[in-house]
Amino acid sequence: MATMTEKEKIKTFTTHYIDGAFVGSHGREVMDIINPTNGQVIARVTLADEEDARRAIAAARRAFASFGRTTKEERAKILRRLHEVVSAHVDELTAAMVEEYGGTVAFSRILMEGAANAFLSAEKALQELPLTRTWGKTTVTLEPVGVAGLITPWNANSFFLSAKLASAVAAGCTTVIKPSELSPLQTRVWLECVREAELPNGLCNVVAGRGDVVGAELVRNPDVAKISFTGSVAVGQTIMRDGAATMKRVTLELGGKSPNILLDDADLDKAIPTALAIAFMNSGQACVAGTRLLVPKARLDEVKRAILAAMHAFPAAIREIQRPRSDRW
Repeated sequence: MATMTEKEKIKTFTTHYIDGAFVGSHGREVMDIINPTNGQVIARVTLADEEDARRAIAAARRAFASFGRTTKEERAKILRRLHEVVSAHVDELTAAMVEEYGGTVAFSRILMEGAANAFLSAEKALQELPLTRTWGKTTVTLEPVGVAGLITPWNANSFFLSAKLASAVAAGCTTVIKPSELSPLQTRVWLECVREAELPNGLCNVVAGRGDVVGAELVRNPDVAKISFTGSVAVGQTIMRDGAATMKRVTLELGGKSPNILLDDADLDKAIPTALAIAFMNSGQACVAGTRLLVPKARLDEVKRAILAAMHAFPAAIREIQRPRSDRW
């Protein structure tokens, strides 16, 4: 449930999405959500606790009994439906990201278009991947592992929600998602898309809480077979260690910000504006931002001069990098 008080005009979120319905939070901790561009409180969210997480895990486990036996075409149909509804709400998803995250409209829209297309990419992979292979007398069949716990970061929350759910659906897994507790606006708009897509109850459950509470329950709960986490190295180390107790399959996307490398023959008129745009996209708040630049020592002074010159044209360069293109995803 999301309400807005007449006095404060602040959105209030007090429910989680479990077994196909919005249900009241068992957890009672309340967190203020701050618009990073002006420091104003724009929402209050009641955080989930371990009991909320356990309810969601139980719902996903019940749903897996049937969803884990679905065919490729049944899963593909769900992925196409998710693509359709998310595509239809790109504007709302973009607006939520800009308000809550402070990202630029251009960058946020590219990510939300990518969120919609993630479902088509997963469908394509599903159709192309053989689920049974035979070598001589040996036959290997790929089967869904069970309930997947999906943990997403604050930046580009809706994109990660879509990408992780798409992969899980394609694999035949049911899910419990712990989105960033700092992203209730994005999560709610995205959940309305999920509800519009009319997924089987229990396929997608979402509980927003702290990582050391809800995330920890997902990692240690024996009914969760898989963890997919995007975030910091320190938390990833904890998940890898604690997940081993129940032999979970764990996928970690940690850190980021790899460097750009300029070779000896680089054309600086082209390379430097592009390097600046990649480094500063979305104010540098992107795991793919190349915020380091490695250059040949012999060209260091030349590169420094080129950077200073290119900064004057930087606004135009970043618009070009962020310009929507049909081949981007």
